[in-house]
Amino acid sequence: MAIIYEVHPVTPQKDRIEKIKASLKAGAVMLYPTDTVYAIGCDLNAKSAVERVRQIKQLSNDKPLTFLCSSLSNIAEYAAVSNEAYRIIKRLIPGPYTFLLPATKLVPKLVMNPKRKTTGIRVPDRPICFTLLEALGNPIISTSAHMTTDDEGEAPAVAPTTESFGKAELFDCLEKLVDIIVDDGSDPGYQVSTILDLTDKEPVIVRRGLGWEAAAAWEQE
Repeated sequence: MAIIYEVHPVTPQKDRIEKIKASLKAGAVMLYPTDTVYAIGCDLNAKSAVERVRQIKQLSNDKPLTFLCSSLSNIAEYAAVSNEAYRIIKRLIPGPYTFLLPATKLVPKLVMNPKRKTTGIRVPDRPICFTLLEALGNPIISTSAHMTTDDEGEAPAVAPTTESFGKAELFDCLEKLVDIIVDDGSDPGYQVSTILDLTDKEPVIVRRGLGWEAAAAWEQE
């Protein structure tokens, strides 16, 4: 049964963040809110936890996993960022955007796309995410807890995507599969992030999600 940590949505309590951090460092898997949907995640560098996330979502190893970074400079540690990609990312973060970029050697093979050697990275606009990233010192895996299209294909359902499926139902559905549930008082979102492929010279919107209009406007400039 998962431990539920209730945290303040704007100023998360330090003592609770420290407990979550310690668990993540030890290989825990958590359910937590992002600026799009509730996500299943773990420390990027905890291999056993990443494997558990894949098992929960029933994702094969050839399906890449998105992860959260705290800033553009943090992104640059895990991905090759061209000048054009830099300008686009700087304009859009933090926000509901996933950027597909060439992965560096710091990205575990279990996370990246094995064929393209690319990775999906987000910088979410959510205090709890930033606080956890800052405390952990590592990126955090972020894959939707709902039935949504994943970054580069279809992902099986863990919890249904329907507005009638509320937070209590989501917690009940996953409390035996994860170790930690982070609750900042928000209801689950159902709109996914916009995915931008920045691996080539010209940016391409792979999926239209939240904020896609802003991304499209930038793409056309």
